[in-house]
Amino acid sequence: MPSPPPVALITAGSAGLGAATARLFAAHGYRVIVNYSANAQRAEALCAELGSGIAIQADLASRTDVRRLVREAYGVAGRLDVVFSNGGWTRFSDTTSLDDNAVDADWDRAFDVNVKSHLWLLQAARTYLDETEGAFITTASIAGVQGMGSSLAYAATKAAQLHMVKGLATMVAPKIRVNSVSPGLLETEWAERFSEEQKAAHREKTKLKRFVTVEDVAAQVLSLATSKSITGQNIIIDAGYTL
Repeated sequence: MPSPPPVALITAGSAGLGAATARLFAAHGYRVIVNYSANAQRAEALCAELGSGIAIQADLASRTDVRRLVREAYGVAGRLDVVFSNGGWTRFSDTTSLDDNAVDADWDRAFDVNVKSHLWLLQAARTYLDETEGAFITTASIAGVQGMGSSLAYAATKAAQLHMVKGLATMVAPKIRVNSVSPGLLETEWAERFSEEQKAAHREKTKLKRFVTVEDVAAQVLSLATSKSITGQNIIIDAGYTL
């Protein structure tokens, strides 16, 4: 009897980087579980495209929902080999204004989604990833490296996420590998809030004079998922923006 295919759970997986990663993993023989927040139609359409994809709704800011997501994913697939924790949240603020970056609700939600959701997800999936000696990969950001991004809360929580990943990697070793990817500006729905002038300025500041593509980041996620020798690392994919 042939062995079952490996299974990848991808959060925030119905569009942008999540969808690109889902397509790449499916092309490499993975059965993909796509988590989505609200757009069921988009998630179902992606799963139909993948052929064997499964869509599961969950709010990543809810610890209860995260636990249910993992429980349902394992229930339908019978195993978990990779968890790509791709969720993130920000409110674009005036980055020159201290007052606009001192909103309690923004900090609370940013910590819930950008930090604690990754912790909750790994905790819920640990037993299953132990069984497969699997990989846990989070999406961070160059904002967590350079100190500012769409808001101070976003940058600070992304930095906390990167620090946490190193700690988590030591806690779940030797069977589970934990890493992060930190993309530069991606031309997804996320970037639609920037003006064409802002995007052009970002591209000009990169050493390669190009935007990072979701396909390039997805390829790095797949590499981290399959490598048995990398843990506790953050891979910056920014076309040389932070150099």
